[in-house]
Amino acid sequence: MYWDEDDKQAQDYVVPDDIVDLAFAVSCRCLPPDHAHALSSALCEALPWLTHEPGAGVHLIHGAESGNGWYRPEDPERDVLYLSRRTRMTLRLPKVRVADARALGGSELDVAGYALRIGEATVRPLSTLPTLFARYVVADTAQGEEDFLEDSAARLRETGIPVRKLLCGRSHSLRTPEGAIFTRSLMVADLDAEQSVRLQQCGLGRRRMMGCGLFIPHKGIAPVRRGEDG
Repeated sequence: MYWDEDDKQAQDYVVPDDIVDLAFAVSCRCLPPDHAHALSSALCEALPWLTHEPGAGVHLIHGAESGNGWYRPEDPERDVLYLSRRTRMTLRLPKVRVADARALGGSELDVAGYALRIGEATVRPLSTLPTLFARYVVADTAQGEEDFLEDSAARLRETGIPVRKLLCGRSHSLRTPEGAIFTRSLMVADLDAEQSVRLQQCGLGRRRMMGCGLFIPHKGIAPVRRGEDG
């Protein structure tokens, strides 16, 4: 009965549309794997309001990666991300800013010397899946994985999200002119529909304009475990 009731609640839940993802078609052969600062800078120059908009964030662009997306090229001096026609550039935005952001369509951004041509955009509602994944969450370099998980759990509880299952993934540094930003990936599982949407709306931590703290739906923890073991 418990799970039957839970399923009914999930079916009855209506996803609010005050925060959405706006996914742009793009045309670009490749980008450097560490393009967080360059993409953020180009977008904030094109859309000056973006930096000061509460709830806004920039998803980093991911190309043809191995496995389930847990891996990506690591050497910023030699590697590049090859983009397919299906690749999208996605902004997480308040609904009231969607029309303003659509102005990017037809423009071209200079992202670390690569021309990124922007096409049409599609609005995507936030997901109700019970497992969410953030590729980058700003972390303290002095923290081990267990301390990072404890800190993340505490911050999630502060936003009203109960913590049942967390999984820490790979660490990664994002380069900026002021120095590197240390991050860890984080999986949050066993969320109900409302909690899942709330976490996507609120995010976790700083640097949302560089893709940090933004959660996306994931099919579950098991594929990530296999990916890390492989």
